[in-house]
Amino acid sequence: MELICLDLIVALIIGLLTGEVLSTGEVIYAVNNGGPAHTDLNGVHYQADQLTIGVPSDYGKMLTIGRVAPPDQILYQTERYHLSNFGYTIPIKDNGEYVLVLKFCEVYFQAPRLKVFDVSINSHPVIQGLDIYEKVGRAVAHDEYIAFTIKDNQLLINEHALPFTGSIYVEFIKGVYDNPKINALVVMKGTLEDVPKLPALPSPQDEEDEKEDSEESQKSDQPKKPRKTSGPKSIDPYANDDSSMLIPICVAIGVFLPTLFCLCRL
Repeated sequence: MELICLDLIVALIIGLLTGEVLSTGEVIYAVNNGGPAHTDLNGVHYQADQLTIGVPSDYGKMLTIGRVAPPDQILYQTERYHLSNFGYTIPIKDNGEYVLVLKFCEVYFQAPRLKVFDVSINSHPVIQGLDIYEKVGRAVAHDEYIAFTIKDNQLLINEHALPFTGSIYVEFIKGVYDNPKINALVVMKGTLEDVPKLPALPSPQDEEDEKEDSEESQKSDQPKKPRKTSGPKSIDPYANDDSSMLIPICVAIGVFLPTLFCLCRL
């Protein structure tokens, strides 16, 4: 308990320094699938994964995960996958509104249609044909949010009413393209507004603007060439002016005639 409190205090301090918004929903259950315990920047404490079904993997640790702060990348770098269906049983005691947050990141494949699977809650499909790479690409965090309600021994989800006996079973279902997986999951009491969200993906226009800014920056760093003046070289206005030669001739005549006159008188 002391370790959890210490982790929470550290996370709160980091959150204040980084400007992260703390979650307001009550955390019912959180696990870092395939990885160790971790307290994220929002103060959510994820327990270490104790499931014995499937394969835990930290293959993603060699990657930098986009769309998530460095201290929380561990939630997307570790995972659990299985060659068949597998899942987690999550006990829930009280009536109320809840949100299941499923955290994913494709750390292996580098193209779409190579890992595609479904997710269900108590055998009711909530995600069909999930292709993480197709959603966000490789090494980019992606969260799925599933809201549901517990009321009078019923699980209300997607306008369907299912029997509820005190727990939900979140199942990852194998398809024809590779194996199902999960990086981390959280159940939080509250509404979607109470759940911390990942930052939005950059739009194509944002990426184009960033590319243009980068090109302009590179151009401004290049040394400027001497400016060339336009038009032909200016012509010397006296180059072909014959009148300019008359001036020294007249001066010479003016000096020569008086001198000649004086010599003749001698």
